[in-house]
Amino acid sequence: MQKKTEQVQDSLNKVVFYVSATLILLFSLVTILFNQQANLVITNILNWVSATFSWYYLLAATLYLVFIIFIACSRYGEIKLGPKHSKPEFSLLSWSAMLFSAGIGIDLMFFSVAEPLSHYMNPPVGEGQTFEAARQSMVWTLFHYGLTGWSMYALIGVALGYFSYRYNLPLTIRSALYPIFGKKIHGPIGHTVDTAAVLGTIFGIATTCGIGVVQLNYGLHVLFDLPENLWVQTGLIAVAVIITIISVASGVNKGIRVLSEINIYVSIGLLLFILMMGNTEFLLAALIQNFGDYISQFPKLSLTSFPFEQPKEWMNSWTLFFWAWWIAWSPFVGLFLARISRGRTIREFVAGTLIIPLLFTLTWLSIFGNSALHSVMFDGNTQLATTVLENPAHGFYDLLAQYPGFSFIAGIATITGLLFYVTSADSGALVLGNFTTKFTNIEHDSPRWLSIFWAIAIGLLTLAMLMANGVTALQNTTIIMGLPFSFVIFFVMAGLYKSLRLEDFRQASTSMNAAPVVGNVDIFNWKKRLSRVMLHPSLPQTRSMLNEVCKPAIEAVAAELITKGVHVDVQEKPVEDEPELYHLDLIIQLDEEENFVYEIWPVRYDTPNFSSRGKRAKRYYYRLESYLFEGSQGNDLVGYSKEQVINDILDKYERHMMYLHINRISPGTRPLFPDREN
Repeated sequence: MQKKTEQVQDSLNKVVFYVSATLILLFSLVTILFNQQANLVITNILNWVSATFSWYYLLAATLYLVFIIFIACSRYGEIKLGPKHSKPEFSLLSWSAMLFSAGIGIDLMFFSVAEPLSHYMNPPVGEGQTFEAARQSMVWTLFHYGLTGWSMYALIGVALGYFSYRYNLPLTIRSALYPIFGKKIHGPIGHTVDTAAVLGTIFGIATTCGIGVVQLNYGLHVLFDLPENLWVQTGLIAVAVIITIISVASGVNKGIRVLSEINIYVSIGLLLFILMMGNTEFLLAALIQNFGDYISQFPKLSLTSFPFEQPKEWMNSWTLFFWAWWIAWSPFVGLFLARISRGRTIREFVAGTLIIPLLFTLTWLSIFGNSALHSVMFDGNTQLATTVLENPAHGFYDLLAQYPGFSFIAGIATITGLLFYVTSADSGALVLGNFTTKFTNIEHDSPRWLSIFWAIAIGLLTLAMLMANGVTALQNTTIIMGLPFSFVIFFVMAGLYKSLRLEDFRQASTSMNAAPVVGNVDIFNWKKRLSRVMLHPSLPQTRSMLNEVCKPAIEAVAAELITKGVHVDVQEKPVEDEPELYHLDLIIQLDEEENFVYEIWPVRYDTPNFSSRGKRAKRYYYRLESYLFEGSQGNDLVGYSKEQVINDILDKYERHMMYLHINRISPGTRPLFPDREN
């Protein structure tokens, strides 16, 4: 459907912005000024969270995965992220490529070597530096980057896409809570949820950026002998913030997207380089085994909490950190996935999100991780493992140093890492701006000054964490800040399921038989019926049908309802792309229950070559399609008589009454969504 021209301006969500901005800036300044004390406080809070909620993180992450797979595999999987008539904006190939890009980041470069070697040297249980430790080290690495994390992205993406594109609610986390709290989401409840999303997101982005800065610092040390210290890292943060500000202020997001695509190709190039120049046979064999081990051990690993062994430091550094990190990033990536997936079914969306990025991520981790393990175990490069334990940021570059053309490859890796960092900060600033803005249209973006502010805030928070205790402080803070939003996700699950139940009621209402029509007004003379099927009407024919048939039919129904004391609104609105045409809206007000909305839209299509109109080289024809709240009904009113249009309206109205009846008598309460804005 076409969109109306907005009359209302976008505005700042003052409560969410000022509360979240104040907390973040205050935290950053206190940490910078009192970094030792701040690190001590962070460590104490972490110990409490770990002791109290470690089991909860494991259970919550597993429940997120089970829920989203259940939704995708159930009958709800056929529901679209948008109205019934919506079509995907991107082709399957383009959509897959964008999902693919979502799985690439500088953290993959950091942890692809650091994590397997860390687990190999110091496994959570058992003896280190054994073949079994090597095998399990890869399983744990794949587990931390596997299905569980991507399920969080899929869950938030489904919720945002469903409520925003199907019910025209804001593209923010609070919209998912509408079925539970109704219009209260526009008050303190909604503000609290969105603030939690902002805080979790910015700490998640700051963690990624901090890890990236430390890694890039070592890359510059290798290439140009720059020192590894806070001053260089501060300079890198400043450069990245300046580039981000330029990008946001000049609106060159297209350029950033091009750079992101380049990064994809470069990443694949690095992957193939390691595969071909290393022990290819070993790496491919290990890849197959890693996949098999991951699939077979996944159920056990999901709920492994080590209650007897209690490797608390290991749990804090790895599993708890990763689950909290995924949770913190879920509003950010979920929003991105929702933005590119309008028109896809829930099943398509979940399958794509869980499979496409996962395959690349696991392949990357397996190739680089096993290359590092091979170097240590079979080539005798024990120094690589020792280095990783002392400074994980060195691992990736020290591995590359084992291959020919190191300077060139290291330069490429450094540039790629810098671009990953900039694009993460750039897109993060845009998303945080969106979370703190009240939009009149869900497709709008936040004002540039707001995105610039968040770009600076990300840089400041990253610097504060590095001053506190480097990467360790980033990890610890992520575990703490991910906790509040983990509770919000459960409310999102409840709201999504509650709303999806409405789809069952809509489906049940369509199975009822409408009352028989007296006088056979709905039955065509067969010759007229054939003519109608073959008709591909022009613009004047469509306008005449609107004026002489559709409009009188809607007005007749409205007049009759008014005589019965029903409040009815009939609107005639121009079609933006076709100024000579208009669409008709019939809205029947039903007080505290969902209004009945019936619309007739002229929709333009390309004329088929086989039609008489196509043979006369007429480019377009029109259908008069009826729309309800949930979208197009897929029928064409062209060629109908006034009585037949009236009959169509009444059929739909009867079914709406049945839907309300089923909703009314079902246990529990159901949400009342606002009328769709076209």
